[in-house]
Amino acid sequence: MHADRARILASMLALYFIWGSTFLAIRWALPGFPPLLMSGLRFVCAGGIFYLLLRMRGAPRPSRAQWFAALRIGTLLVVGNALVVVAEQWVSSGVAAVAIASVPLWSVLFAGLWGRWPAKGEWLGLAVGLAGVALLQSGGELRASPAGAAVLILSAVTWSLGSMWSRHLPIPTGLMAAATEMLTGGAVLLVVALLRGERMTAMPGAQALGAFLYLVVFGSMVAYSAYTFLLANVRPALATNYAYVSPVVAVLLGALLAGERVTGVAVAALALILAGVAIVATRGSLREPVRHPPQRADGRTAGHPSPSSGSSNLKEEMTIPAERG
Repeated sequence: MHADRARILASMLALYFIWGSTFLAIRWALPGFPPLLMSGLRFVCAGGIFYLLLRMRGAPRPSRAQWFAALRIGTLLVVGNALVVVAEQWVSSGVAAVAIASVPLWSVLFAGLWGRWPAKGEWLGLAVGLAGVALLQSGGELRASPAGAAVLILSAVTWSLGSMWSRHLPIPTGLMAAATEMLTGGAVLLVVALLRGERMTAMPGAQALGAFLYLVVFGSMVAYSAYTFLLANVRPALATNYAYVSPVVAVLLGALLAGERVTGVAVAALALILAGVAIVATRGSLREPVRHPPQRADGRTAGHPSPSSGSSNLKEEMTIPAERG
C-alpha cells in the first residue's frame, strides 16, 4: 500500500513538472532546430518508439480504419503543438503556457458541433476563462506580438477541435491511441516542414539537443506512462489536475531558469483562465458512456474495469493531452 501511494505521488509530481517544463524545453531546443521540423521529429520518434514497445508487449495492431482516424486526429493535435513551438519564437514560454491553459474551454465550445452545448453553469466558466484569454491578448507580450497571439489562439483551437473530434472516430484505445496519433501526425508535419524548406544546417548545440531529447523521452513517453497509470489507479479528477498545476510550473520555470519577466497581466489572466477551467470541470455536462472496453497501458483489453472506465470527459481522453507544449 505504501509503495502504491509513493508511485501515485511520484506520477503526479512527474506530470506537474514534466508537462509544466515542456514549454521551457521548447524554448531551449529552438536555437538548434527549425520549428516545424523539430516538432515533427519529436513526435515521430516518440510515437514510433511507443508503437514498437506496445506491439512487443502484445498490443493488437490497429486496423486500417483506426490508422486513418489516428491520422486525422494526430494531424490536428500535432499541428496544435507545433504552433506553440512557432509562437515561442516571438513570446516567452510562460506566456505560451498561460494561453494554452485555455484548451479545456475551447473544447467545451467545440463539443457543441456534436450537439453537446455547454450547460448553464459551464457558460459561466467559459465567460470567466475567455475573459482571461482576452486579458492576456490585450497587454504585455501578446499585444506587442500579434503574430504570436494569433498562432497561440490557433494552437488552442486546433488542439481542442482534435480532442473533441476524437470522441467520434474509431481511434485505437489506451496508449496505442497516443502512439498512432504522434506517429502519423508527426509524419505529416515532417512533410510540411520539408516542403517549406526547413533543413538541419548544422549539428544542434548541447543545450538544444538535450532539450529535444527531454521532449521525446520525458515530455512524451514518461509523462504519458505516468498519466495512464494515474487514470487506472486514482479518481479522474485527481489524475487530470495537472491541467491546473502545469501552467503555474511553466510560468515559474520560465522566470527562474530563463529570466522571463512575469507581468501582473499574465498572472491575472492565468488566474481567470484556471478559474474558468475549474468551473467548467466541476459543472461538466460532457460525460458519456465509454465507447471501448477498458485497456491496460499496453493497449490490450483489461479483464476488469479501471476506476476511470465508467465515464469519459474531455480531459480523460487518451488522445495526446494538451501538455502543453
